[in-house]
Amino acid sequence: MSLTPQSGSFCASQQSCRTGLDESFTSFDMSSSAGSGESLQEADSTIISQKEDYVKNYRMVMTPAEKLTLCERRAQSFADSEEYDACIQELVRCLALSRLLYGNGHFAVAQAQSRLAKAYLQYKGWAHQAQEHASQAHEVLCSSQQEDRVSYLNCYISVHQTLGSAALLLGNLAEAESSFQKAEIIMGDIVAQEAMGKEERVDTEYEILTNLARVYQCQGRAEQALSQCERALELLQEGGQLSRICFVYRNMAAIEQAQGHLDRSIEHLLQAHSIALCQSPGGLEGAHIAHSLALAYSSTSEPHHNDSAAHFFKESISAYTSAQGPQDPLTLSAQDDYCHFLLLTGQQERSAQIQKESLALKKSTFGELSAEVAEALQLIGGVEMTQGQMRHAHRTLKKCLNIQSMLYGPQHKNTKATQRSVDMLSQSPEVCGRHKKESCLETRPPFCAVVSSPSEVKSSISNS
Repeated sequence: MSLTPQSGSFCASQQSCRTGLDESFTSFDMSSSAGSGESLQEADSTIISQKEDYVKNYRMVMTPAEKLTLCERRAQSFADSEEYDACIQELVRCLALSRLLYGNGHFAVAQAQSRLAKAYLQYKGWAHQAQEHASQAHEVLCSSQQEDRVSYLNCYISVHQTLGSAALLLGNLAEAESSFQKAEIIMGDIVAQEAMGKEERVDTEYEILTNLARVYQCQGRAEQALSQCERALELLQEGGQLSRICFVYRNMAAIEQAQGHLDRSIEHLLQAHSIALCQSPGGLEGAHIAHSLALAYSSTSEPHHNDSAAHFFKESISAYTSAQGPQDPLTLSAQDDYCHFLLLTGQQERSAQIQKESLALKKSTFGELSAEVAEALQLIGGVEMTQGQMRHAHRTLKKCLNIQSMLYGPQHKNTKATQRSVDMLSQSPEVCGRHKKESCLETRPPFCAVVSSPSEVKSSISNS
């Protein structure tokens, strides 16, 4: 039984209903509102009440098809304005209305399921919900008639991409690989029919290739992952999308570094770095790549790479500071990595100085009782201890210990390690002697107990 809107008497009655509502709304008599302020308030409340009734009745006479169109427009509007929860609510309504209009096995229901599944994954990261709705859409597609083959293929490829991405998030790598490979086959069919514009084709193929590269990387199949990245680079040469090219080079660098090929990793990062600087000097993308280059150079065992590592650390920190601000977590994280590099290269004082300067920023960004503040205090205390400043080191590490005890508990390995350092420093003569002095001051009698009052002194003189 079809619930599609019918013509004839229904439309005529619907039109008369709307006309009647319009007339009843516009024919409200305003003469009584001229009498007093109270009458004006009553008139305003009556107008508002009639408006609400009008809107309510208007919605009641909307057909399911009209409501579906309205919900689809609202869902797109909410997506454009990044109101993702509201968008998903409208997509849920679209699915319900599609079932009401066409039945559970219609192609339109598969499309609604596919859009909802993609929204759950893209906007919320909910892999289980996305997988469930995409699977239901796949079942409908397998049993529904192909009214429009191009629309059918587009829906099919969207379903397989969602299933693959959801499986990848859930750790089902074999299932993810199968879904992305099926999407690639369907994409070939779409390209053969010339049923997709160039920009949309490049976007879709790029997504499939990068996802397959990610699957192969997780499976430890580095050569196949690099092959997919190279195919993605060839594809992107058509559109000249520099930000995506940088992203692919960074993926290739990560794959090579995981295999222990640091020289190849650095080569890919340098290519990405040069592209990023041409596109946006001092931008965030360049800061990310400079940071990755600094870490790559600092992880090599060759001393001549230290200058390059220091250069890229300073460049990344400067770019992060310019783009995000000195208190941003990205800036502070790059500073921490730079400080650890300075420690490894024997520049302890410079490392501790940077940590002291950033301590106030870390407290305001992460909070007084945060792991970042504890790590900074631990580094500062360690440097003070190596420099023989036992009293300062003891005070700094005690602050670190208090934070770690509250964050992790006394039995955590970090807390225990700091506790051992504090105990060792407590036994040093500098700290131990200070504690003894403080103990003597606490047990010494008060000043008034050993010095006579003026009246007692005067009395003793007169008696003598």
